[in-house]
Amino acid sequence: MLNVSHVTKRYGKVTACDDLSFTLENGSVTILLGPNGAGKSTIMKSIIGFLKFEGEITIDGMENKTSEARRRIGYIPELPSLYPNLTVSEHMEFLARAYKLKDYKDYADELFERFELSDKKKKFGDELSKGMQQKLNICLGLLPKPDVLLLDEPMIGLDPHAIKQLKNLFETMRSEGRTLLISTHIIDSVDMLWDKTIIMQNGQKKADVTREELNEKNMSLEDLFFEVTEGIRHEDMQNGEDAE
Repeated sequence: MLNVSHVTKRYGKVTACDDLSFTLENGSVTILLGPNGAGKSTIMKSIIGFLKFEGEITIDGMENKTSEARRRIGYIPELPSLYPNLTVSEHMEFLARAYKLKDYKDYADELFERFELSDKKKKFGDELSKGMQQKLNICLGLLPKPDVLLLDEPMIGLDPHAIKQLKNLFETMRSEGRTLLISTHIIDSVDMLWDKTIIMQNGQKKADVTREELNEKNMSLEDLFFEVTEGIRHEDMQNGEDAE
């Protein structure tokens, strides 16, 4: 379980996250939505332990910055940060050593196959196209099989095959009891298996809604997003469609 409790993060006079609280259960997929500048990346980086903040973040009751908690968290950033002098295979080996992984090579090969990197193993990081760099970025985040996985705009730069493979992996991880938090501002990219959505705006949580609650209101994720962030009611959107 991931628990974020009253987290506030300021950059000088700017409040990027303002008293943010939410809980993610084991075996759940949560979509973190919001316009640019909403604070999504800031809370993700706070959870992973990259930023100092006020408040508390715990993983299964452990403070997120403890070594035990960090071993349970994985992170796939929006922009790949690869080493130009390491090959694709060496990147995976480097990460495996950092996490002290054993018997990881079969799973690494499976990921390479899924994301069409099998023939790129000997290429250096700076030799890959942007799309291939993003695929390697995803493989690196998946390799440790973390209990909690944070993904920041994971679909950007991926081709349709890679997007399909990633969504299949989301469903597998969910069935295995792992927890996923997927941040995006592109609503169309998250038409997948998900259990809950959290919508942020101006550093604040504006909505925390399950799929079942949204279905009961007969609303789409897009309807909810625009109602919350722009004040456009679901009824008004329907009336506009009827007028057309």
